[in-house]
Amino acid sequence: MADIVVVFHSGYGHTQRIAQAVADGAEAHMLAIDADGNLPAHGWALLAAADAIIMGAPTYMGGPSWQFKKFADASSKVWFVQGWKDKLFAGFSNSAAMNGDKDATLTYLWHLAMQHSGLWVSLGIMPSNDKAATRDSLNYVGGYNGLLTTSPTDASPAEMARGDFDTARAFGERIAEVARSRA
Repeated sequence: MADIVVVFHSGYGHTQRIAQAVADGAEAHMLAIDADGNLPAHGWALLAAADAIIMGAPTYMGGPSWQFKKFADASSKVWFVQGWKDKLFAGFSNSAAMNGDKDATLTYLWHLAMQHSGLWVSLGIMPSNDKAATRDSLNYVGGYNGLLTTSPTDASPAEMARGDFDTARAFGERIAEVARSRA
């Protein structure tokens, strides 16, 4: 069994719920970045031991939250010694609008993984883009390079679309399958 960690920041709880669904699908450890942009004491060791690192951040103003960026900057110590070289990486983001510039956040996460000499795992789920598709369909938001989810500004975390959770679990399962195939 592969050791997988979902490292994420969530400002309002929506990204945390998606992180949990991804973690459930991947049978992964959850590692929350706190409101000050810090990991818990065991966080860096957990990431060092991981076979796969799944990164998640909300998209705020066209990129990841500052708390996630603080974590990313702190990872430069790991980068310097190439401590995450050849690990699997994947990513996800949530924002209020259907587009919401989530792709810019996923591109940021991809670049971070590439800086660490990692190997990126795509979503691997075709989009639901026919007339029969609904918000409860798999990959309704239409991501390829990672998981994209949407939460309207006036929706609580409890009101998120079932399709986003189903897609998140399937994404986690895919990452776990790829990680197991490398073990």
